[in-house]
Amino acid sequence: MIDKPVIFLLPGLMCDEAVWTHQAETLSAVADVRIPVFRGFDSLVGMAESVMVEAPERFSVAGHSMGGRVAWEVMELAADRIDKFAILDSGVHPVKEGEAEVRQVLIDKAISEGLQAVANEWIPPMIHPDRNDDSALVKDITEMILRNSIEDFQGQVKALLNRKDQTPYLSRISHKVLLLAGENDNWSPPQQHEFMAERLASSQLEIVPDAGHMVIMEKPEEVSRILLDWFSE
Repeated sequence: MIDKPVIFLLPGLMCDEAVWTHQAETLSAVADVRIPVFRGFDSLVGMAESVMVEAPERFSVAGHSMGGRVAWEVMELAADRIDKFAILDSGVHPVKEGEAEVRQVLIDKAISEGLQAVANEWIPPMIHPDRNDDSALVKDITEMILRNSIEDFQGQVKALLNRKDQTPYLSRISHKVLLLAGENDNWSPPQQHEFMAERLASSQLEIVPDAGHMVIMEKPEEVSRILLDWFSE
């Protein structure tokens, strides 16, 4: 029996394996799919190192949002061991002016009102406006957020606010990188992915229409198709 190639699907802020449900089911036909959960961490490097503990000699990586940031760190740690590499709704830029203050507002809300209040405020701008009345989608994202503790949330925000500018690293990557974004992602917009594409030696840019930052849950079938084509290429 031949072992399937391993692919790590890395979730974003306050997300877990549920965010990758459709993609994991699709890719499991051709890959050994592994989805780490980054609760309890406060460092992107620490998250990446935890992935490496479970990584075989060869593996592939796809990271969404904060998971994309972790994926870049994994690439720095083990570029020569990575087969396929994908970044979804993420970036490489350093902390933006005012970002810490914006994130602190949600932390304060979590402490004073709980994570349900955070979900109520965080979800609408993260999905396409037409999906705000999609009760099933909102419920799934909310339940995922509520599986975290306030301490998990604080730790992951700390990790993001201590990130480095990964832009200089792009020119050193020889892999063909799949870049994917929701057309209406206001947090990690398509222009951010075009910026990365211009600095990579080889890339494939996919913009998914009528989707926001949570494109992997908003348009699961389309994202799964793209990832399966990319992984099987």
